[in-house]
Amino acid sequence: MIKLTDQEFITLVNFIKSNYGINLINKRVLLEGRLGNYLIERGILSYSDYLKLLENDTTGKEVGILLTRVTTNHTYFMREAEHFAYFKNTVLPQLESRITDRDLRLWCAASSTGEEPYTLAMILEDYFGASPGWNKQMLASDISSKVIELAQAGVYHADSLKELPASWKTKYFTKIDESSFQITPKLRKEVVFRLNNLMEPFRFKRPFHAIFCRNVMIYFDAPTKADLVNRMYDILVPGGYLFIGHTESVAKPTRFNYIMPSVYQKGV
Repeated sequence: MIKLTDQEFITLVNFIKSNYGINLINKRVLLEGRLGNYLIERGILSYSDYLKLLENDTTGKEVGILLTRVTTNHTYFMREAEHFAYFKNTVLPQLESRITDRDLRLWCAASSTGEEPYTLAMILEDYFGASPGWNKQMLASDISSKVIELAQAGVYHADSLKELPASWKTKYFTKIDESSFQITPKLRKEVVFRLNNLMEPFRFKRPFHAIFCRNVMIYFDAPTKADLVNRMYDILVPGGYLFIGHTESVAKPTRFNYIMPSVYQKGV
């Protein structure tokens, strides 16, 4: 195992935090455990050499591998199901009555391998199925190109579908074999996946009606979280919703109105 020197550790932590907001100052063992074998496989002799490789990476490939290795892309369909129930039963009826041009704008800001945005897409398809003319295509983004590729393919193991209604499995998935299923082409078109770094300035043409940014701020320190929450507030329409992870919270004072655990609303 290649050991991190103290200086290499600080430099690597600062590189990740300053560029991507992820604070790993207390994760030295994690960094060594998740990167050590990769350095050996690549024939990289030290973390100093690895840092040079990262800093000179113009393709983004090496940084993508780094971020995939140091973060946990653990997700599944219907994760934190209370959010989806509230979105379907409370938020969607509000938005349906409020949006006059039928252009519903949603953003999954930490989409990982796609289970969250596809769950939302199924909810939207069920809800608006009998109401033609709605633009339901949503934006889904992540910082890792690897998980974006997996999400775009939309192929999942049968075990990950266990929490879904049986009708959804039939309607929105195509069986590949006994252990794997793929999201139907029609539903895949409802989700646009993009590579995105939450630390960079937002450049959206129009504000969103709801943002799901769940289970990503656990990696950020308090000032980084506060800045991100403020910027998301600014890109929501009045009355728009922010959903965060159940283990996360919005620090006070905040411009958001608290609705329920991990659900916040911008004032109308």
